[in-house]
Amino acid sequence: MAQKATIYKVELSVSDMDRHYYETHKLTVAKHPSETDERLMVRLVAFALNAHAQLEMTKGLSTDDEPDIWQKSLSDELELWVALGLPSEKVVRQSCGKADKVIVYSYGGKTADMWWEKIKNSTTRFNNLEVTNLSETDTSDLAKLAARSMKLQVNIQEGEVMVSADDSIVYVSPVKWKDADQ
Repeated sequence: MAQKATIYKVELSVSDMDRHYYETHKLTVAKHPSETDERLMVRLVAFALNAHAQLEMTKGLSTDDEPDIWQKSLSDELELWVALGLPSEKVVRQSCGKADKVIVYSYGGKTADMWWEKIKNSTTRFNNLEVTNLSETDTSDLAKLAARSMKLQVNIQEGEVMVSADDSIVYVSPVKWKDADQ
């Protein structure tokens, strides 16, 4: 019998001073049986970094043709495609063809470094692609915040991210490896 997804209830308060976005999102997030706490928390940080009224979590790991997070226009056009981890060159190419803007949040330490070295030259032609790396230390600290019911406060200023839950605070310093040329 297949394992079922674990449901997480998240109240995500985003204060993004860089984009002047201040909103609280009540999210019900399904954590796939193969998904780690680290990946779940990276998903939540990626959501906070791109928070918008139309931004949505998707089925994620359970489907190959959907990103982890997306934003569609009112006319159902794919405006933003957010992928996590280390997608193949083929997946990056297909994503860039489907959405106005694609953001990949890579993580995993040396594995992410090796992935980027392998793929970066083939991504130069994608003007709508942004690649941001999260350090292994930051993501493992984030994983410690994971709980079935979370109230997270995310403050973003000058590209730096502070995630607080209860009495714990984790600082995340995203490093932009490729900027979208839009």
